[in-house]
Amino acid sequence: MRSNILTTATGFLLPLLLLFSVFLLLRGHNEPGGGFVGGLAAASAFSLHAITHGVRPTRAVLRVQPRLLMGIGLWVAILSGLPALLLDLPYLTGQWAGWKIPSIGKLGTPLFFDIGVYLAVLGMVMTIVFELVED
Repeated sequence: MRSNILTTATGFLLPLLLLFSVFLLLRGHNEPGGGFVGGLAAASAFSLHAITHGVRPTRAVLRVQPRLLMGIGLWVAILSGLPALLLDLPYLTGQWAGWKIPSIGKLGTPLFFDIGVYLAVLGMVMTIVFELVED
């Protein structure tokens, strides 16, 4: 079943949901939100696109294989703990740079950990959704 209304609405909702997911990601290391919730919001945007347009167009919009996103996300999350080990601190102890970025705050390893979780969750959910929608 194809719905013209849902197909048209998806064109507007996809960028808005992706922007909202980035907002959740960036606010997460100081307030509720973060990589997991942001990744779920991004996955919901691409899932909506996959349901309305099909898997092939959604893979073209995503541009990266979901399994590659999972791998990159896991590596980013793992590597975010290494600066603490280099300073003789416990693994994943937060380290922050001395400068602030407007509307993001201080740049630090917790943000990189959240980015890794974001990518891993997005890749995992999209792998599942693509398998379900293709059947």
